[in-house]
Amino acid sequence: MKRVSALTVVALAGAVGFVPTASGQAYPTKPIRMVVPFPPGGSPDIVGRLVSAKLAERLNVQVVVDNRGGAGGIIGSEIVARAVPDGYTLMFISTPHAVLPALQKLPFDTVKAFAAIARIGTSPNALVINNNVPARSVKEFIAFAQQKPKQINFGAAGVGTSTHLASELFKLMANIDGVIVQYRGGGPAVMATIGGESQALFGTLVQNLPHVRAGNLRLLGVGSVKRNPQVPDIPAIAEMLPGFESVQWWGLFAPSGTPTAIVERLSAEVKTVLGMEDVRKRLIQEGADIDYQSPAEYHRFVVEEIVRWTGVVKKAKVKVD
Repeated sequence: MKRVSALTVVALAGAVGFVPTASGQAYPTKPIRMVVPFPPGGSPDIVGRLVSAKLAERLNVQVVVDNRGGAGGIIGSEIVARAVPDGYTLMFISTPHAVLPALQKLPFDTVKAFAAIARIGTSPNALVINNNVPARSVKEFIAFAQQKPKQINFGAAGVGTSTHLASELFKLMANIDGVIVQYRGGGPAVMATIGGESQALFGTLVQNLPHVRAGNLRLLGVGSVKRNPQVPDIPAIAEMLPGFESVQWWGLFAPSGTPTAIVERLSAEVKTVLGMEDVRKRLIQEGADIDYQSPAEYHRFVVEEIVRWTGVVKKAKVKVD
């Protein structure tokens, strides 16, 4: 029987999407677990489930979303950091990943414990308020909140999340003495604001637009530098507070040590998924901007984000109780 050369194997692998593992088996051959370190309902969960469903179709295996909320994302992230680096445990994470190192000592190294796969996209954090708050604009809300020191609650998805830091930045720039109330994820924070337990909330358009459209929350402003095309009549908060900017991003990671071939295969599949018309339409409709980055690009981006958010945390004097 003729021997098949290594070059022939590589050529066949590229042709059919076959990725050999250390054992010589194709990847993937069994379900993949995608850990989302936040409870259901928040934007990482919403976007993560959309991406996981399409990846499952592309890879022809189940991609099971596993919500492991708590401690601002630390619990779920540690699970992935300690997982076997074989491509069968992944993590779908957002901006808090780059904030946590500035807040506390972690049981893992944010940069070294994970292998970047791909950045998915971004979405501006938006200021929404409970319908009973008598404000129809950012200016009116600031005036209202300034008259009620320590009486306005800002819901947040956990210490160090982008919703938390957006609130801290807004309070500083608007000279508001409000109280930030931490919840176990974006979903619970949204429900608390709808119910009136919190009066205001910063969350992504992906998370908040459905509730705004349903009439359950009032949208006052977006955290991007410019207005968002999905809500063109809603001003950027920077129009009232020059320099204000708060945008959340999402991306996919694997445990450090995951074979490069698997990382590159997953990244390529993510890029293909993001190019699908139905996926693009859904994300754009929800207020997200698709912004893919390769493993190397995404790794550099995260390192830069850690530096940037460390500066914000120090300036706002954010501390973990």
